[in-house]
Amino acid sequence: MSKKICVLVVEDEALIRLAIATTLELSGFEVLDVGNAVEALRLLNAGSPVTVLFTDIDLNIGMDGLMLAATVRRSWPSIAILTTSGRRFPGVSELPSGVRFLGKPYQSEAVVSLVHELVGTAKDD
Repeated sequence: MSKKICVLVVEDEALIRLAIATTLELSGFEVLDVGNAVEALRLLNAGSPVTVLFTDIDLNIGMDGLMLAATVRRSWPSIAILTTSGRRFPGVSELPSGVRFLGKPYQSEAVVSLVHELVGTAKDD
């Protein structure tokens, strides 16, 4: 039996966070969700078994999602990272190595597909 993939969702808009967390859970992922980068780093530093970070770039408290992605890439290089924003659309050169971007508004199914792609699993596993 394979270990469940854990996705850490970082989104300061509560309704958006709840919607995507629910979709990911219904798709078979374990989900942790927080509203800012400080809470995300607290979970990671506590040893939470995160496989994928899905973060909004435009966070209200502390560092933004790009800074969070860079920090996670440096400190936890095995974590796959997917970023999103409806305000900023960074080019590949602005993203840390291996980090993907999905613009808002996004389809929930696109997030699920990208998470599967990032961790190398098929959607029907």
